[in-house]
Amino acid sequence: MNKHVINAMVILFFAIGNMGFAQVKKSPVAPNYKLLEKIINDAYEQYKDDKTGEVADYIPELAKVDSELFGICVITVDGKVFSVGNVEASFSIQSISKVFTLAMVMEEMGQKAILEKLGAEPTGLPFNSVTAIEQQATRVGNPLVNAGAIATTSLLKGESESQKWKDILAYYSACAGSELFIIQDVYESEAATNGRNQAIARLLDAYGVMYDDPEDAVDLYTRQCSVGITTEQLAAMGATLAADGTNPFTGKKIINPDNIPQILSVMLSCGMYDYSGTWSYLTGLPSKSGVGGGIVSIVPGKGAIAAFSPRVDAAGNSVRAQKAIAYISEQLEVNIFDPQSVGVK
Repeated sequence: MNKHVINAMVILFFAIGNMGFAQVKKSPVAPNYKLLEKIINDAYEQYKDDKTGEVADYIPELAKVDSELFGICVITVDGKVFSVGNVEASFSIQSISKVFTLAMVMEEMGQKAILEKLGAEPTGLPFNSVTAIEQQATRVGNPLVNAGAIATTSLLKGESESQKWKDILAYYSACAGSELFIIQDVYESEAATNGRNQAIARLLDAYGVMYDDPEDAVDLYTRQCSVGITTEQLAAMGATLAADGTNPFTGKKIINPDNIPQILSVMLSCGMYDYSGTWSYLTGLPSKSGVGGGIVSIVPGKGAIAAFSPRVDAAGNSVRAQKAIAYISEQLEVNIFDPQSVGVK
């Protein structure tokens, strides 16, 4: 077979392939802004009266949060903001903080150290499970459950605990593109009732997987969970992850781009606690929740969807936030496992 025949066959092959792709609907990852705004508003209207779930009360201060608050915000990697509802209401970041402390430690120690010292396996058990510590090979399971997060915090470098805390707050603020503050009442309430986390830290220490004083690590972890954030600020933090580590408003590179795939992979498999597998099945989006009522989902290279509502389910995930994000992701068809969502041409 001569080269002219081969070239003709190659041209025909790609022509047929392109005809096939032409029949596939255009990738919806970059909808027009009016459509995006409509979808967000529709999600808000559809779920604003949903009263399913209960406000987390094992931290007394969280029980005081207005259960009717509900906000949704989408921020694109180029800094476009679309929001509806109570997006400026401040709430405690809680476990969503784990993602960004993980990013800090990964920056300091590298990706290999994360696997060796922390692991990346879902526990399949509640986020504060002691049983999981006994069952997991690394004892801590992954950086997004309490045991793993406390161990992650204990790995932070710094001359003192106060310096580590300043570094955490500065890093979170840089990711948000605005200055964040601790909610002192939440911190004091959580510090007074965190006996289980203290016990977890002691157990980890007994297994040799705590890398700082257990009490100091738990206190630092409690502080990071008590950082106040709005839905818009949370979406900005998510958009920083989506934009390869660069904040879409300040233009500053905060997170090492080389670490983004690893961070997102842990979010996908572990970010919604023992509901993570189902969430991945439904949305295909790396996400992280917190018992304060926030959830942030990442659409790599495109932007982030954040939602806040205080009522949570048995797993600790906001009910309305889950439903709103799932609806938006379905309407936009941004599931990362769907080839159409990543730009079929």
